[in-house]
Amino acid sequence: MKRTILGLALVGLMSAGSLMAQDRDDWRPNRDVRHDYADRRGDYRDMRNDRAKIAHDQWELRRDLRNGNYAGAREERRELRSENRDINRDRRDVHRDTRDIRNDRYWGWR
Repeated sequence: MKRTILGLALVGLMSAGSLMAQDRDDWRPNRDVRHDYADRRGDYRDMRNDRAKIAHDQWELRRDLRNGNYAGAREERRELRSENRDINRDRRDVHRDTRDIRNDRYWGWR
């Protein structure tokens, strides 16, 4: 009798996990294609803005060198390095978002 009750309790506990399972198609928690697209658009927008800043900083650098303002030119070079690093970070982020989109969209076909 004890074995029967213990066996039924064990079967009941084992089946409780399948009863509580959610029947959904988006069972992967990191499958956020919409947010990846939005992140990628934002990164492209940031890259465009950074390129405009770089063009302006290059213009200021040429102006400072033409006028002999070497301290200003040093500052502009520092700003250019910072903007180029920012663009490189945005490029890496776009690459990661594109990889995530590709992996999240076609997860069931491979």
